[in-house]
Amino acid sequence: MQAVIRKANQSDLAALHEFLTRAKLGTDGLTAEGLEYFLLLENEDGSIRGSLGMEAFKDYGMLRSLVVSPGQADKEIFMLFDQMIKLAKEKGMKSLFLATNKRVALPFFELMGFQKIEREALPTEFTDSEHIRHVLNVDNSLFLKFSL
Repeated sequence: MQAVIRKANQSDLAALHEFLTRAKLGTDGLTAEGLEYFLLLENEDGSIRGSLGMEAFKDYGMLRSLVVSPGQADKEIFMLFDQMIKLAKEKGMKSLFLATNKRVALPFFELMGFQKIEREALPTEFTDSEHIRHVLNVDNSLFLKFSL
């Protein structure tokens, strides 16, 4: 089955909320206004098989809500990231950031071009976000940066 990646729209809010909740991810800050910064990976029948979102600031974005259903190909995950990078460039951003508490994921993110940074190197604007403040309070979080 051919997967499709597209930007989320207003009608996707409930389904995306449910998808992230099933994956045991927080939905703080997931609003109708922020949906323009979410990508969905769907099967041909329109069911969500993956997501990648971004909390957007003027020059920066913090990636969030990366979820893929079991059985999705690595190339589809790479495609999600590639499309998110294109979206950030379209919006005139300078850098993308992400946080993870899964050290096993570091080689994947580094392959994508992300570089590990210290927490203090994060943009100060990020403290305005409830979701990001929550991420900053997770002790074992690692932070990475991708320059656009």
